[in-house]
Amino acid sequence: MLPIDKASWYKQANELDKRQADAWYGGSSGETSSRPVDAGRSIRQSSPRSAGFSPKEMAKRRRTKIISLSIFTLLLVAAALFAIFRGGGGLKNIVDSDEAVSGQQTEPPKDANDYFDSYYKTSTAINIPKADTGADVTLNFTATKPAQMSLQAIYDVVSPAVVGITTYLNGEEYSWGTGIVFTADGYIVTNEHVLESTDGAVITFSDGTEYNAKLVGSDDATDIAVLKIDAKGLTYAKFADSSTCRVGDNVVAIGNPLGKEYSGTMTDGIISAIERSVTYNGHSMTLMQTNAALNEGNSGGPLINAYGQVIGITNMKIMSTYTSIEGIGFAIPTSVIQNAVNQIIAYGTVLGEPTIGITAGSVSEEAMQLYNLPEGVYVSKVENGSDAYAKGVKVGDVITAVNGSAVTSVADVNALKEDCKVGDTITLTIYRDGKTFDVKVQLVDKSTVG
Repeated sequence: MLPIDKASWYKQANELDKRQADAWYGGSSGETSSRPVDAGRSIRQSSPRSAGFSPKEMAKRRRTKIISLSIFTLLLVAAALFAIFRGGGGLKNIVDSDEAVSGQQTEPPKDANDYFDSYYKTSTAINIPKADTGADVTLNFTATKPAQMSLQAIYDVVSPAVVGITTYLNGEEYSWGTGIVFTADGYIVTNEHVLESTDGAVITFSDGTEYNAKLVGSDDATDIAVLKIDAKGLTYAKFADSSTCRVGDNVVAIGNPLGKEYSGTMTDGIISAIERSVTYNGHSMTLMQTNAALNEGNSGGPLINAYGQVIGITNMKIMSTYTSIEGIGFAIPTSVIQNAVNQIIAYGTVLGEPTIGITAGSVSEEAMQLYNLPEGVYVSKVENGSDAYAKGVKVGDVITAVNGSAVTSVADVNALKEDCKVGDTITLTIYRDGKTFDVKVQLVDKSTVG
């Protein structure tokens, strides 16, 4: 299991591990800690991971493991050579020879801004072509419940409305996830994180039919996105109010785990818990817990009740580096989805979410040593329309505390502003050029900046 105390984890971790740890303990704005995030609350449990990693990511992980094993093997060989040659100076001759020099070390950037631009180098912006907003379309709940259905009947009714989402970046396949058609004319709901860092999306139906999709809008706080395809007469899923669900209710999940080869997979289980508080990407989310099997690629797919109605969208599961964990998955309840989807269709985003208006990331241990920076959150961007900008918060500032409480990650910052609303004022303690001072800033509506 992960260490309970994040500070202890940081002390044990190298720089790459620290960035992964930040992702586990919370980031924001739909971004993980390998890039800047707009100020979240740490989670004190095994890490929630999105259930929709890309095949490209999985291949990269395999390559990384192979490289690590190769390096480890080379180190063992070097140690053996040292043992053999240390008496006669043989190792010294090998190391000092020109053949042993594989390249020069790269000097770290002299400027901290350049360092952080490199350190947080991955953008999660969604650059899929945009669809029009303001359509007279809403996601509504079905008021009546038919008789309970068999698993086979549920699959027959719902699976035609479950689609595969292949995303692209620079013309290359980037990731694979799941979506749900909820109107006959092609509106599709999925997870926001399925679409991160992409510039194209193709929708694939169970019969193999494909459509290019446009982005209506998305919201990182709820992890909801809406796509639109140019189609008519589609089979669409019916949604029910999740607030009527109870622990022990039978549910099934339909999705596309591990890519196209396993598309249309259905798993069954129960609702294991209601209103689980989980921090993901720096946002505190209230989710339903289920033991229905979820795997990479299930993200954005439906969690369905015994009446064939969607009551949630699967978006993450618990995983651990140190032990095997099974049967702890999560879904965004439809009580949250409905409002998010309807606002996204109307405005392209969800209104009323408070933000400081900065992009930031944790100060790494390496950066502290190289640039004599304190532990805290490094500001890499300040939005023009924010009160933070008006009050003089600058790129290069390090936020060391919020409302007097020390912060070391954007997850910490979000946790301290979690109960705030637009218009509330918070106090940022800022380190700049060797001096520390406080700045009071007003939280603004996220939809008005950036």
